Formats: sequence, structure tokens, C-alpha cells
Amino acid sequence: MAMTLAFPAASGRSPARMIAAVLAVLAVLALAVLGARALVAQVSAERGIAPVAVSRDINVGGIKVDVRGDNAQAAREKGWEEAARLGWQKLGGPAIGDGELSSLVSAIVVEREQIGPRRYIATLGVVFDRQRAASYLGGDGKAARSAPLLLVPVQISGGVATVYETRNPWQRAWAEFQAGSGRIDYVRASGAGGDSLLVTAGQTGRRSRTWWRTVLDTFGASDVLIPVAHLQHRYPGGPIDGTFTARYGPDNRFLESFRLTAANDAALPAMLGDAVQRIDAIYGRALADGLLAPDPTLDMGAPQLDPAIAALVEYGRAAQAQDRAAAAAAAERARRDAAAAAGPETSTEPAPAAVPVQGVTIQAATPDAAAADTILGAIRGAAGVRAAATSSLALGGTSVFSVMYAGEVGALADALRARGLTVSRSGNILSVSR
Repeated sequence: MAMTLAFPAASGRSPARMIAAVLAVLAVLALAVLGARALVAQVSAERGIAPVAVSRDINVGGIKVDVRGDNAQAAREKGWEEAARLGWQKLGGPAIGDGELSSLVSAIVVEREQIGPRRYIATLGVVFDRQRAASYLGGDGKAARSAPLLLVPVQISGGVATVYETRNPWQRAWAEFQAGSGRIDYVRASGAGGDSLLVTAGQTGRRSRTWWRTVLDTFGASDVLIPVAHLQHRYPGGPIDGTFTARYGPDNRFLESFRLTAANDAALPAMLGDAVQRIDAIYGRALADGLLAPDPTLDMGAPQLDPAIAALVEYGRAAQAQDRAAAAAAAERARRDAAAAAGPETSTEPAPAAVPVQGVTIQAATPDAAAADTILGAIRGAAGVRAAATSSLALGGTSVFSVMYAGEVGALADALRARGLTVSRSGNILSVSR
């Protein structure tokens, strides 16, 4: 059965206009789909470089060797042995035999290598076992480390500043940096997933402590370090000039800056690796000088009342309680005097028995000053309460209130429940909460 679509002539619209409207709607839908795909691609694209596993062993990198051997394997083994000796000399270790030295080496890290039939040229790193090497180096190899500090490596190239938006050589250099033996506790994001949206170059220019605290809490860090690499290519395939700056803190404060040059693109990783080592040394010196202490303005904990002010508040509340007790006593004396002047009562009803006044201790959770005032006001407003004062004020903890109550403790608990408080009783002690 054939179906024919016809445009009604009574609508006043020509077929050409209807087709144009349909095409416009389809174009809008296509743009929406493409925008959604672009947003997903911005998060799911391959942009993260996972940092290497951090080791607490002693890592010595950048050792260059150029040795020859009977064959390629013999030359390589000779080069690794030479690297171990050179690395031990860099640490300032005492003279020991090759066999003893090899027992201290836990790993050889190949940074770059060229293997020929009888020649081995490489840049290596040597990892020494910290516990074994400590007895030779005259210490346990431990030093005071910093608090966890979020690392935000910013690369500026071609006028564009990036962190994790795209994979870049500066991010890779920090991801491959073995910082376990240093004094700085780097928190290095992988850059995958939502990291590229949360940690950006623009974030380093923000001053909002609330926003910074959100970012730092996400990665479990106390403060932030911002190493900046500004790379400039003189011409395609030619030398690369790098200006490197060590910055820190939510205010992006300047520490030190230096310049390096790579001969070409192939030499760029070596230059960046050297820059990472130098910036790590800068941060180590800043830690020793006390500059990398966590910024106190980033602490969003519960506010603490100054002890002097708290003492004044407590004194004022105690004075108010005494004034109210004195006023109540004066009113009672006036009532008795008036009754004595009026003569004996002619009523046959028995006089009500005197209600004993007793002291009651009330404990209450007071997360802030407003909660403490609210609970104390509810206690004072309960029927039968003669006086109430704060015995111990603990904002963010449990405060203690002393109450003089005319009646049974159970009646006081019911009166407090009637005022919207949750009450539990243990003898003459009541525990209340809002």
C-alpha cells in the first residue's frame, strides 16, 4: 500500500518553505548530537599519562655511559656495571667491591640507549636499595617529607597553556619522574577522565579558597605546586628554548626560574627530565626554608572560638543566670510578704507541698555557637527551670550545662522533649540533641 505525503494548500505555506523548515530542524538536531559527542570526547579522549610507581629506594638518574665489549650483550652488561659505579660515586658512597656494590642495586632504569655490535651508549638510572645502602651512607636514608602536594604541570607552547587537555612532553616528564627518594610528597594526577576538566591551566589563576579546597580534597592533597614550562621553537626541527618556573600555593607564588635549551625535538625529553630534577631541588630547598607549609586559608574546618572571647561569653551567661535567680528569689519573698499581710487563708484546701529544687547536668552536642545558644535557650524556657548556665563549652564537640530544676528529672526530660529536643536519661544526667 503506497503512502503519499501531501502539503495542504489551506495552510498557506508552500512546499519549499516546509522543506526548508524540516531541514532547519534536522540541522539543529545534528548540531546537538555533535555537541554531545564533543563533550564526551573531551573527557574520554586519550590524554592521561599514568605516573610511575613511587619507590622509597634511592634513585640516581641521568648517568651517561659509553663502553665497548666483545659483543652487544657484553657491552650492555659492562655499561650497567659502569652506571652502578658512577651512581654510587654520585651518592658519595665509600669504595666497595663490584660484588658488594651489585648487591645494593635493586634496578637499572634505561632512559635512552643505543646498542651496537660491540658498543653500548646509554643514559641510565640506578636504583639502590635504601635499607642496604643506609649502612654505607651513614644514615637510615629518611628525611622529613612535605605534606601531600598536588602537582599541576603547566606547559605553554605556541601561546597555548595546557595541563591535561592534551598529552604533552612536560606532563610525561613529571609522570616518569621517580620522586620516592625526595622530600616532596607529590600527588600526581593521571590526567584521565574528569582530571582534564577539573585541573586546568585556568585553575592556577583562581584565588577562591572554596574552589581550591574542592580540587585538593578530590586528590587528597593539602596544597598545590605549579611547575611551568614555557617552550619556544626557534624554527621547525631546530633548537627549543625552555623557560622553567617553580610556583606554589593557591596564589600562584613565584619561587625560582631558569632556562635550558634542547638542540632539537629528539633532545627535548632529556632537557625536560633535567628541568624536572632542578625544579624538584627548588621545591626541596623551599620546604627546608619553611615556604611549603600548607596555606592556612585552605583549612575549611569548623570555626574555633577564641579562648578569650569564649571566656567572656561564659562569664556573661553566668552573670545572666545569677540575675535571673536573684529576681526569682525576690519575687518569691514579695509573694510571701503579701501572703503574710493578708492573714491566714480561709480555704479548706490543703496547701501545695513545696517542690524540691535539684541540680541536673545536661550534655549536648554543639557543632557551633548557634547550636549552643539554641539548646541553652530551650533549657531555660522549659517549665520548672530555675537557673541554667554553661559549665563547659565545646564547639564542635559536647558541651555541658548546669541546671537548677524544681521537680523530678523525668519531668524535665519531658519538658525538653516538648520543646523539640531528643532526650536520653542516665540518673541525674540528661543527653540532648537537636
